[in-house]
This record gives sequence, C-alpha cells and structure tokens, in this order.
Amino acid sequence: MEPTPITVARGDGIGPEIMEATLRILDAAGAELAIEEIAIGEAVYDTGNPAGITAESLASLRRTKVFLKAPITTPQGGGFKSLNVTVRKTFGMYANVRPCAAYAPFVSTKHPGMDVVIVRENEEDLYAGIEHQQTDEVVQCLKLISRPGCERITRYAFEYAIRHGRSKVTAFTKDNIMKMTDGLFHEVFDEVAAEYPDIESEHWIVDIGAAKLADTPEAFDVIVLPNLYGDILSDVAAQIAGSVGLAGSANIGSEISMFEAIHGSAPRRAGQDLANPSGLLLGAVQMLVHIGQGDAATRVHNAWLRTIEDGVHTYDIFDADVSTEKVGTSAFADAVVARIGAAPETLSPVSYEAGEPIVVKVPERAPRAKTKVGVDMFLHWRGGRPDDIAAALLPLAGGLKLEMLSNRGQKVWPAGSPETLLTDHWRCRFVAIDGGSIDPRVVPQLMARLVDAGLDVVKTEGLYAFDGVPAFSRGQGQ
Repeated sequence: MEPTPITVARGDGIGPEIMEATLRILDAAGAELAIEEIAIGEAVYDTGNPAGITAESLASLRRTKVFLKAPITTPQGGGFKSLNVTVRKTFGMYANVRPCAAYAPFVSTKHPGMDVVIVRENEEDLYAGIEHQQTDEVVQCLKLISRPGCERITRYAFEYAIRHGRSKVTAFTKDNIMKMTDGLFHEVFDEVAAEYPDIESEHWIVDIGAAKLADTPEAFDVIVLPNLYGDILSDVAAQIAGSVGLAGSANIGSEISMFEAIHGSAPRRAGQDLANPSGLLLGAVQMLVHIGQGDAATRVHNAWLRTIEDGVHTYDIFDADVSTEKVGTSAFADAVVARIGAAPETLSPVSYEAGEPIVVKVPERAPRAKTKVGVDMFLHWRGGRPDDIAAALLPLAGGLKLEMLSNRGQKVWPAGSPETLLTDHWRCRFVAIDGGSIDPRVVPQLMARLVDAGLDVVKTEGLYAFDGVPAFSRGQGQ
C-alpha cells in the first residue's frame, strides 16, 4: 500500500505530547502514512496572524486533504478567530461526527450500555457568527439554516448509519418555537428519512430529547442535530458515556476532512506527561477508516480497548476500584503499543472494513415563485408606548398598511399588553393594503419618509411568499 499523505499539527498545551503518543501507536499498528507537519495555534498567533494558520499550511491541507490536529489554545480578545471554525468553514467540513460509547465497568458511567453517535451540522445555524448591535439595549445574532445544509447533514447521518450497521437515526430540533429555521431542518429530515425505509427514524424536541439522552442514552443510536445543539449535546453525551477526554471527533468535508479530540489544549497540564491521548487517538482511528486503512484502525482501536480493559489508566479516569496501574501519556502509549494485535475480552472488539469515504450529493431544486408582500422596518426608538410609535408611523405608511409592531418578537400593537417589557428595538411591519404583493421600490421610499421624519431605521427585512405561501414569522401573541 502506498502511504497516504496526511497533514499533522502538534498544537498547543498538551497537544505535542498526545500527538507524539498517537503517532507512535499508529506507526506500531502499521498505518501507512506520509506525514506533512505544519505549525498552528499560539506560535502563529504570536506572529500577528489572527487566523492561527498560515497560507502555506492551508496549502498542505489542500494537498493531503486529511488533517490530524492536536488541540490548540485560542487567545482571548484581540479579534482572534477560532482556528477550528476557520478550518471547518474554509474547507466545507459540514459533518462533525462524535462517537460516544461507554466502557463499563472499566470507566465509570451511569449508563454502561451507551453507544451513541452524534452527527452535528458543522457550518450553519448561529455559528454563522453574524451579530449586530443596532440599539443601546438589544444585540442580535442571525440563525441561518439552509435547505442544502440540512439535506447534506441528514443524508450523511443515514449513510453513516448504513455504513456502520446502525439501525436508527434521530433528529433533535426546537421547531415548536423556531418554526421556520428548525422547522426546515425537521422537514428535510423527514424527506430524507423516507428514502431510507430500512433505517428507523424519529424526531424529538431538543429539550426533552436532551433530557432523554441524559437519562436513557440507550434509547438512541445516531442523533443528527443543527450546529449549536450538536456542539452542546456532543460534549454532554461524551461525558455521560464516561469522559470528554475519551472522545474523538471527525470533521467531514466533500474534499478535506479533519480529525481531532473534542477537548481543549489544557495548558495547565502541558509538559507533565499526564494527559490522556485517548481522544486524539480515537479521532485518528476515525481518520484511518476515512482513508481506507480499516485494518490498521481495527488494530489500534482493539489494542486501546484491551489497554482500558486491563486497567492501565491515566489520572483522569483512574479509579482504585477497577484500575490496575496509573500511567502518564508516554506509558499509556507504551501499553497500547504492547497490545497491538490483541483484542478486548469483556468489551466488544471492533472491526473496520476498507472502503471509500461517505460521499453525499444534494440534488438541485427548481426555484419557487417568489413574491414580495411587505417589509419589516426595525427602529431604534425610545419615544414612549406602542400607541405613540404607531401614531408616528401611520401617516408615513403611504400606500402600505402598518399591520403590527413587535418588541423582542412579542406583538405589542395593536392590542398589546401593558405588562410586556419594552426595549428600544422595534419591529414595524408594513404590508400591502389589499393583502397582495408590493412593488419593491416602495420600500426605499418608505424608509426615506421614516428617516425624514427623524426616525432611526436600523435595518429592514423583506417579507416574501414562495409559491403563494407566506415565508416569515408572525409576532408572538398573534
């Protein structure tokens, strides 16, 4: 077998130690790798590069298309970006895959039967990072959910289930509240699920789903979620299973993929030969499967399971009642290397087949008929009660109808409640008088009238119908 080119970054904090241990184990297991090393993280930030990665390093990723990355430390403040987010979004790594399995009785857990895989959408949602402050009292963050993004991640979850012998895929959303964004995710999930009749599918509202996951994780198999929920619940699931320190992560893109531990750089533990390399090692197992070296992945994973089973544990999972030896980073790697070729006797052994990476294709959809039916004008205004602002706006509406005012999403005019907390951020909805479409040119004309009247318009949002169906939320209370 020709060695597979990969890019390796040793990272910050405990990163160099756990990467050294991981690479030593991979080599002993016969992984065929041609390694290109790059510098990322603190050393790059310190040169004044706010991205934490150089153009030359990005070129290496484009060459190898596989990135094994140790944790890094992101400086606080100063406009520094999260390198993880930068790499994921630059290279379209749309699927974050985090297996969360229990290793009872050798690692303490309340759920010894847990074996859940979290598949998290990795690019959209609130992680688009589009935020504004436009009034003294209100800050906003835009939640962006796209149909192609939803379809790509849900198809990946079902294809993953087939590839790995899983029987059920569950979606978590909050579409009882966010009926359009989370509603789209749920809608697309149901559409895709119908194409996989041999895989059981279900949907949970995320709050009760999270409670069920914490209480009865055995009820789930593969869980697919939008970005924010997936970020939170994958860490929760890893800790429920036994320890965040044991969890590896794959960031899958159509061209380039990244593999890592889910934990951070733990600079307080750096240089002490204490850190557990298991999270990065299990991320590397996912990498070996991804590049078609299933035999090496099987040897590494089974040797690791046997080491855990034999009670050779680092300080973070050491338990005098079940552990036989407390070891540091290097000695733990020695123990895994010594067990290459062995399999666990109590824990279930693994077996990975060689195969191509999962490829997801999203078909193009024909555009729908789009009609502009109104506009929401957002004002920074501190002039009084809702009736006061309505009185100021009604004479300015021109050929439009002032339909309602809302504050923090709650309808406050007409027929608002005097108990509602009011801020200085107002949504003012204007629609066609006859309920039909509007000429888009009336929007800037309306804005000009509001500005001329001394009103501070901080943003606008067009209101549209697609194939005649309104595509915007109403104010709460309507």
